[in-house]
Amino acid sequence: MNLPKKPASKTVGKTKKKYRKSKEELNAEGRERKREKKHSGHKAGNRYQDNSGNGSKNGQNQAADPRLGSKKPVPLVVDDKAVTTRPAKVKEPTTKVKLSPEQELAMLEQDDRLDSLLARLEDGETVTAKEQEYIDTCLDRIDELMTILGIELEDEEEEEEDKLDDIMRILKSK
Repeated sequence: MNLPKKPASKTVGKTKKKYRKSKEELNAEGRERKREKKHSGHKAGNRYQDNSGNGSKNGQNQAADPRLGSKKPVPLVVDDKAVTTRPAKVKEPTTKVKLSPEQELAMLEQDDRLDSLLARLEDGETVTAKEQEYIDTCLDRIDELMTILGIELEDEEEEEEDKLDDIMRILKSK
């Protein structure tokens, strides 16, 4: 029974009408795309993994020499001409130079910090406790140095009174 072949149906060549995807299907496809995209990068902490086969990058991650100690060559035969090692430099403790009382007094009188603090006090500004302590120690030292040198600090009022007394003596003597 040979049946004649019928021509292929016209529906086979045609595509079926496309239907719209539901919200759930669209969401599922989107999640799938996101999951594929998520795994495209490097592993976390990739910089810190040991890549001994890749070589060094800019001098970093070089394999450390496992041998400990100095890398300086040691001569096996002792010669007179052998290089002698330099003795280690010994730091000499710095001793404060003892200043004479005149030099120390001059140095304290030229102290910029003390001058600025005293000027602030004269203007009526307040100073911190450390600054006040610095002022007190400097002024006490100045007083000690002046007594050592025999310098007496005369008040301005006494000078004016002395001038008036001198003037009165001169007038009386005439």
